[in-house]
Amino acid sequence: MAQVLRVVIRLFQAGGIVMIPLLIFSIVVFALTIERIRFWFTVTRDQRSVTREFLQLYRTDPELAFDELKQHTHLPLPRIFLEALELENASLGQFRLALEGATQAEIPILKRFNTIFQTVVAVAPLLGLLGTILGLIRSFSSIKIGQIGANATNVTGGISEALVSTAAGMVVAIATLVVTNIFRGLYRRQIAMFREYASQLEILYEWHVYAKNGGSQPMEESYASMGR
Repeated sequence: MAQVLRVVIRLFQAGGIVMIPLLIFSIVVFALTIERIRFWFTVTRDQRSVTREFLQLYRTDPELAFDELKQHTHLPLPRIFLEALELENASLGQFRLALEGATQAEIPILKRFNTIFQTVVAVAPLLGLLGTILGLIRSFSSIKIGQIGANATNVTGGISEALVSTAAGMVVAIATLVVTNIFRGLYRRQIAMFREYASQLEILYEWHVYAKNGGSQPMEESYASMGR
């Protein structure tokens, strides 16, 4: 372990000044990735089962289902349903608008830190390129006609700085890009789930409204079809 640490320190020193912001980027990305992993683990583990149980209960007892839903406000979809169901005596159109508005409010939470990840993906290779340029400048400035052998250490040091900084920038960018794409895929799956279960809730809400008012057939348009 100590030997690995010494190798990392030598590489960090060889990479030059651009290794400092690359190290900061790495620490930030690592910390935010841990936070996002915890968030998505909780959502993917609990949300589908909680939502299915709520919809089954809502068919027979809307009030009890509403109370049960309040126990899961740490999940995005229950928060969306609660915001819509809290509207008293809402019409079908108002209920649909409430679902849409609550969904839009949850999107920034699902996409949290995406801007930071995308910034790191874009900037890290540029920092590596900057390190390459600085390393080459250092190498060329060390070359003196007739004294190349005497300045070999400075020349090779500049070349090492150029190569190490480029590699470090690419590693940080690639790792962050992989993480970003994984989280983007989870986000898209959640949006699809929102549409699926919100559509089911809207149908059940229509049934309860028409049953309460003694009305006729429910409306055909659903939340899932909105925005097509």
